[in-house]
Amino acid sequence: MSAPAQFESSAAAFFGGVRSALSSVFFLVLAGTYIGIGALAHGFGLTSWWLALSTVLVWAAPAQVILISALGTGAPLIEVALAVSLSAVRLFPMVVALLPLVRDDKTRLRDLLLPTHFTSVSMWVESLRLLPALPREWRIAFSNGLSIGYMGTATGFGFVGYYLAAELPPLLAGALLFLTPMSFLMSTARNAKAMMDKLALVVGLLLGTILTAANVQLDLLWTGIGGGTLAYVVHRLREAAA
Repeated sequence: MSAPAQFESSAAAFFGGVRSALSSVFFLVLAGTYIGIGALAHGFGLTSWWLALSTVLVWAAPAQVILISALGTGAPLIEVALAVSLSAVRLFPMVVALLPLVRDDKTRLRDLLLPTHFTSVSMWVESLRLLPALPREWRIAFSNGLSIGYMGTATGFGFVGYYLAAELPPLLAGALLFLTPMSFLMSTARNAKAMMDKLALVVGLLLGTILTAANVQLDLLWTGIGGGTLAYVVHRLREAAA
């Protein structure tokens, strides 16, 4: 869905963002993912309202899965906090890439707090696609509406998954959780234009598979560092040879 080019007010831009969220493919992805996360939280004995609060505060499905799994298995709080924080670091480059799209010389710092917190892979991908077609004065309101639409979807379907957990087969719950990494993978592959991006993606997939099979701790962290570094080195060597 393409974003409308004009809005009459910030409120109209906000609700335009909500409509875009509810009509995008990420609505279906988040619905399926959070049904699985809701079932996971139920399985570990957490409450449905704790799940809803963690969705709003954490707002990152992989970090939320880490949080639920670690707390459910009795991991020390310092280890849980470290693992969730390391998972959240991946969102920092997305925030850096998004802010120039939404701000201008008159933008106040407080106006950027919500878009910064709201930045997730789904919101980031759709914002990069839709915001350039909007006048700059409506972009913050639109991106906030987009995020509220996604967050509301996640919270609502988290409740659905939680209360369906008794009837949801474990295999189906796992398959629903798998929707998130697959949607992110396809979005990343679609947006990979430069050779360095494509190489980082391929190396990351191979390295991640090897580290997971070898049961290496923090496999996702080492996959990102290793794949990104190798792709950067190859890119610099090609530039030097050109």
